[in-house]
Parts: sequence; structure tokens; C-alpha cells
Amino acid sequence: MKTIGLIGGMSWESTMTYYQLINQTVKDHLGGLHSAKILLYSVDFFEIEQHQSRGEWEDCARIMTEAAIKLEQAGADFIVICTNTMHKVVPQMEQALTIPILHIARAAAHALKEKNIKKAALLGTKYTMTQEFYKKELEQEGIEVLVPDSEDIERINRIIFEELCLGVISENSKKEYLRIIDEMGKRGAEGVILGCTEIGLLIRQEDTTLPVFDTAIIHGKKAALAACK
Repeated sequence: MKTIGLIGGMSWESTMTYYQLINQTVKDHLGGLHSAKILLYSVDFFEIEQHQSRGEWEDCARIMTEAAIKLEQAGADFIVICTNTMHKVVPQMEQALTIPILHIARAAAHALKEKNIKKAALLGTKYTMTQEFYKKELEQEGIEVLVPDSEDIERINRIIFEELCLGVISENSKKEYLRIIDEMGKRGAEGVILGCTEIGLLIRQEDTTLPVFDTAIIHGKKAALAACK
């Protein structure tokens, strides 16, 4: 079994989802008492969020690269970043590594293609929704990406950072997310990508008729199966 190098803490709420899901998937796949070989480097999200909000992405890249190098040195066979937004700095990280990074947007794109989804709504942080680093991975796979209007982008982002990353689950916020998802469906979205690993704490498939693609679940399962090969 390969050793997975997890970079977590962004936030630690969703990192717990990764740890549990990866181990459960390995157990289901291999049976018995099997569990995953995992190395976890958990960052201080406050530090990273401060750099994000100031547009200091090179500082974000430095922190993430240092974490990845330590995981590689400790024996990780590949890296899994337990968040969507920080995949923005994957190109810088890859330059310093000899082991691969399992990209969350590519995993999501493959899951969408398996369900023949050609047009999808993307919900996530404002960085993920408005910048090209994430959307281009989906578009390269032939998937048209829809994002909410500017007011709803800010609303989604606020709920992520001020509530979900702090473990706060609000019914009012859930209603807002479902309203936005419904509007995206009316615009032609055939599915919705939960492009922030915390959104799955709030929105489930049973909450909407639109197919839901939870990137934390997709990414975690893909990591577990990659480790078992």
C-alpha cells in the first residue's frame, strides 16, 4: 500500500472528513483490519487565509511547498491537498517535488464525465469561483462552468469563512445555498460542484434534485484507491 501525504487544516473541519473517508474506503476495498497509511501535515489556516486575503499567493505557495517537501521526506508516495483553493499554487509546489500531487479539480472533472455532465455550477471560495486555476481544469475536460452572480459569490464566500470553517452549520445559510443552486439549475447547470471541501458539511445530495459532486468525497476516495493500487 502506498503512503498518502495529506496537507490539511484548511480547515481542520474538512480534514476530518478526508481522514475518515480515506480509511473507510481502504477498509471497504481491502477488507478486514486494513486502514490507510497516512502522513498528515496540518497547517495554521489563519496564516494562510491572511495571505489569501492580501493576494500574497507566493507566500501561500511557500507554506504549501514546505509542507509537501516534509511529507515527501517522511516517506509519502503522493500528496493530497485537503482543500480546493490552494490548488492554485500546485504548479509552484510541483517544481519542488519528485512525487505527484493528486489534483482535486481533475478528480472532480473525471467524476462529472462519468455522469455525462457537460455544464456544471461551481460553488466555492471567491478565489475558486472567480479565478481561472480551477475552472480551466474542468474546461479542459469539456465541461462548461457556471458561477453565481457577484453578490452570491460574496455570500457563499462569507458563509465558508465565517461559518463552515468554524464548524457553524446554519439553516439560514443552507437555504441560501439551496436558493443559489436552484437558480444555477434554471441557468442550465446539469450538476453542482461543491468546490470547497467545507460545503459538504452543509449541503447533501438529498437536499436538491440537481446532482451534487462533493469534491472532498471525490478526492478522498480517489486518494484511497490510488494508495491501494
